[in-house]
Amino acid sequence: MTYRLFEGKDHASVYQRYRFAPPNEVKEIILGYLAKKRGQPHVLAVDLGCGTGQNARLFAPHFQQVVGLDISECQLEEARAAPGFPNVTYREGTAEELPFPDASVDLLTAASAAHWFDQRRFLSEASRVLKPGGCLALLGFNDDNLRIRYQACVDRLNPIHQEVKHAVSVRALVGYMESWSMFQAYRRKDNTAADQLLLRAQNRFLQEMGVTSPETELELNMEYFCILASKPE
Repeated sequence: MTYRLFEGKDHASVYQRYRFAPPNEVKEIILGYLAKKRGQPHVLAVDLGCGTGQNARLFAPHFQQVVGLDISECQLEEARAAPGFPNVTYREGTAEELPFPDASVDLLTAASAAHWFDQRRFLSEASRVLKPGGCLALLGFNDDNLRIRYQACVDRLNPIHQEVKHAVSVRALVGYMESWSMFQAYRRKDNTAADQLLLRAQNRFLQEMGVTSPETELELNMEYFCILASKPE
């Protein structure tokens, strides 16, 4: 089944501005695993459910070619417009029907996207397109363990996020909340109420922190996971 929850142009624009790229530590774990299982050269990486391209661009310096694949043309337009790398291209497509020849891909990644895939069809396609020794990396983060810190404000800030290690501004954190698919569904139902919810959240952060500027930075600790697998030689 293909889920179409991130396709609107406005949603894609918010996604590009406020979604967090995976940290370098996760990238290095994936590259180390690929080096162990397949070795050099790293020719082709494919990022599935690429959205606006944050994860695809992260891997660009380490491969001859990186392809981002997504079902949303609006997301892909944002990805193509973002500053990037000449070896990164974006295509419309699904994880269940990969537009690549057999045994042609060194690395398949999906960042906070694999839960939307039809698992049986996706894994069958992954097995088909990966080279012998090629790797699959499914990564994301656990919203339940996200922790927000500003000076001594910890316990008072986390419940604000729950209702509706990066350094981000209050504005960026509220923008990230705006990028959630469930928030966008709420916005389609009642745009005014949705905007008021975001404004209340921002004002509560500022009040608890004792500051007035939405550009004030706070510390955001995110617990990432990464599932790794390789195709037998």
